[in-house]
Amino acid sequence: MNAAPAIPPRAPRRLLPRLAACAMPLLMGLVLAPPPLRAALPAGASVLPERSIKAAFLYKFLGYAEFPAAAFTDAGAPLVIGVTGADELAADLARIVAGRVVQGRPVLVRPLREQDPLAGVHLLFIGGDDPQRLRQALRATGGMPTLVVTESQQGLQQGSVINFRIVEERVRFDVSLEAADRNSVKLSSRLLTVANHVHKGAP
Repeated sequence: MNAAPAIPPRAPRRLLPRLAACAMPLLMGLVLAPPPLRAALPAGASVLPERSIKAAFLYKFLGYAEFPAAAFTDAGAPLVIGVTGADELAADLARIVAGRVVQGRPVLVRPLREQDPLAGVHLLFIGGDDPQRLRQALRATGGMPTLVVTESQQGLQQGSVINFRIVEERVRFDVSLEAADRNSVKLSSRLLTVANHVHKGAP
């Protein structure tokens, strides 16, 4: 498969109409179990911000990831999504997950700053394409069962599990099964079937 172009440094705040229209079927394709994603997205939006589409993906990823029991303090502990380097996306995501339950657990969004502890974070989104911040965040998750999602050109090569990319004006994502195994996170085959590319070994 030809390499897809990376998200440009100054990506437009809003996607082209074609991008929004193409992304919606892919997002809906991830809705394989309730609650429906349609209710989570902005009602009647004809042109969706790229960050909103990615936020919706992050919420849905939780439903297709299995974390070890040791990742939770008790049976009622929430699933926690940590977001660093993407404050607006964190705000969108907080609106999406408000009052929702995934795998019997409430979902919380935790905006993170540099040096904030990552203990208790189940899904970590590292926004932007800053190699230093990416390396620091990945080092901080070492040994923890964390689904790390990035949007960096070298995200998977640096050690993330899922990396967003733009392919033919669509928001898509690649997956590293090696990184998932290393982070003790099991991904559903149903998620892998809609991935742009799945790396079974080193990316």
